[in-house]
Amino acid sequence: MPKTYSDRLSAQDNSFLLMETPNCHMHVSSTLIYEAAELRGEGGGIDFDRIKRATESYLHLIPRYRQKLHFIPLENHAVWVDDRHFSLEYHVRHTALPMPGTEDQLKRLSARIMAQPLDRTRPLWETWIVEGLEGDRFAVITKIHHCMIDGSSGVDIAQIMMSTEADTDIPEAPNFAPRPAPTNSVLLRDEVWRRASLPLQILKGINAFVSETEDLATEVTARAKILWQTLGQGLNASETPMNGPPSPHRKFDWYEIPLGDIKAMRRGLDCSVNDVVLTIVTGAVRRFLKMRGAQPEELEFKISAPVSIRREEEKGQLGNRVSSWVLALPIDEEDPKNQLERINETTQDLKNTNQALGVEMIMKAAEIAPSSLLSLGAQSVSGPINSIVTNVPGPQMPLYLQGAKLLSLYPQVPLLGEMGLGIALMSYNGKVCWGFNANPDVIPDLAKFVTFIKDSVNHVAHTAGVTLSSEQGITPTKSRKKQAVKKSNKGEAAGVGVEVAEGVLPGGDRVEPTSA
Repeated sequence: MPKTYSDRLSAQDNSFLLMETPNCHMHVSSTLIYEAAELRGEGGGIDFDRIKRATESYLHLIPRYRQKLHFIPLENHAVWVDDRHFSLEYHVRHTALPMPGTEDQLKRLSARIMAQPLDRTRPLWETWIVEGLEGDRFAVITKIHHCMIDGSSGVDIAQIMMSTEADTDIPEAPNFAPRPAPTNSVLLRDEVWRRASLPLQILKGINAFVSETEDLATEVTARAKILWQTLGQGLNASETPMNGPPSPHRKFDWYEIPLGDIKAMRRGLDCSVNDVVLTIVTGAVRRFLKMRGAQPEELEFKISAPVSIRREEEKGQLGNRVSSWVLALPIDEEDPKNQLERINETTQDLKNTNQALGVEMIMKAAEIAPSSLLSLGAQSVSGPINSIVTNVPGPQMPLYLQGAKLLSLYPQVPLLGEMGLGIALMSYNGKVCWGFNANPDVIPDLAKFVTFIKDSVNHVAHTAGVTLSSEQGITPTKSRKKQAVKKSNKGEAAGVGVEVAEGVLPGGDRVEPTSA
């Protein structure tokens, strides 16, 4: 009898399946824009077949792309199994804008694709090749379920799909031989055995924790405090005009700024890159709420900021290794300098108290009692909160798809609960690309919010003494530099991010994952 194969989802990965509803799709998406010249076919269109062949050549490097979900009987928990009916034609799709296609048309198409759920009977990803974009460009819209990736592993996938050289070679694709999936009875038997062995695993974990901990009482007390703070951090959030009943529809917009400008503001204000980003968002949120007639001084606007806890040895692996910070933006403050001071105090406290460890502890506990603790872990990540701001550092060199240069990539983060807006950033090749995903029933005027982001960038730059430019390496003026806000975070990362690869927190601090 051939050997069967299955891979049980972690509690955190499975939580993204449990959180999904008809109006809340838990896939992450990106819209990537490329130069078209190198991929023009004989008829002038994009060589779609070449892209498909290139995609097939690297699928063996991303096994999840040919695996689908199978649920354990009597358990609301899934395993990965090979899809013996896998069809590349279903996942790589071809469409076009009416030429000359505008970016506004591409944004609308991206929003429609994002609003459609992924088919759970197939591998949970799609890639749309979109030709007809003006300026001799084309686009690729990717959609991958959050149970497969987090921000850091998404960057790893992008670098597998593309090359740092304008290379047009297509390696020969290895044959795909799907492994048989286990029967339901085998899956149920394995689950019963897993649960029966949990006490021994817990005991081993406790013994390892005790042997590796110098001051056991202090460490246990600190972890108990972190866990209590984590469970209570998201229990309250104000009702705001930026929140409302979930909708299946989506609106998408984007904006980009040179990474050098963000770094110049960081230097001028003597703070972390992350604090600059959150200050920019604070200014835009405050102005948007006032435009809607709200009083920011009377509201508590909470955001979730994902934090990567991925170890170095986990780099390149799929799945989620992410925790979360929950913090209130100081929208009651009008002055960017005062906003920055309070944000820095909050982020310093979050790092000092190691709040990111709280969700990780809950998710480890959820492996033991998923029915009770998994919902608490999901709540700690998802709310109630008013929005998400997630920042992922990407590669700082140009990438190519079969010789076609990647110009920009705009990420999209799922909307949870009654969020009307999610903000995602990714740095790439000297720029920071912002993606804004909105519920149009709550925020039909998304373009106005993007305008407020741009204005807030100018306000923060003025506070930092920075003249914005398309060039990198701007330095703040001396008069402003003397007024800089003194902060303890002086590390300058290569990219922007709360959700940072290799287990690094904003400002360069490293998360130390634990075995307990």
